[in-house]
Amino acid sequence: MSNKISLKEAERQVFSSAMQDGLWDILIGCFISEFAIAPLLSQRLGDFWSSAVFLPFWCLVYLAIFWIRKNIIKPRLGEVTFGKMRRMRLVKLSITLLIVNLIAFLLGIIFYIKFVDIQQHAPLAILGIILLVILSFLAYILDFYRFYVYALLAGFSPIIGEWLYINYGASHHGFPITFGITTGIIIVTGAIIFFRLLSNNPVINLEATQNDQPIA
Repeated sequence: MSNKISLKEAERQVFSSAMQDGLWDILIGCFISEFAIAPLLSQRLGDFWSSAVFLPFWCLVYLAIFWIRKNIIKPRLGEVTFGKMRRMRLVKLSITLLIVNLIAFLLGIIFYIKFVDIQQHAPLAILGIILLVILSFLAYILDFYRFYVYALLAGFSPIIGEWLYINYGASHHGFPITFGITTGIIIVTGAIIFFRLLSNNPVINLEATQNDQPIA
């Protein structure tokens, strides 16, 4: 049996390896955190601003991750140029994240203004399905199997939160609890992957390496 792999498969492996820095996990965890934190802010800021305040927060998180990739990850792993197909996947990923932003913003307003007093589970089920589909799509684009687990956690968070609200009187329909746990799991997982990458890939000082070479 030949051990050779196709160019497409090799690029897929490089793409997956290059994206495995934990920062995507942290980014998605920050997005999902709105559903845990916004309900707690609604009484003080109002339903609209409790969601709108996350727009600059997301921008700061995105810029911070961009800076980390450029100044911390790149010196350790270098820079990889992908083919057209992978570049298109990254474009689709950026579009998907924009959709996540818009959906989270709109749902943060709609669900806390219109639906929290309706004794039906349909809106919560819709929210769960949307999060399940979006995160599953991200898992497919990035080739991250753990994102399917994130999709299940986020997808079931609204329903479990409502169950905690009905049976145990959890505040804000249980969203701070269920989405808080989901956010914590995702961000902690990303942080572990990130710091493990830093530990396993120290910055190489090329000048020092060259000075250590024996003179012939």
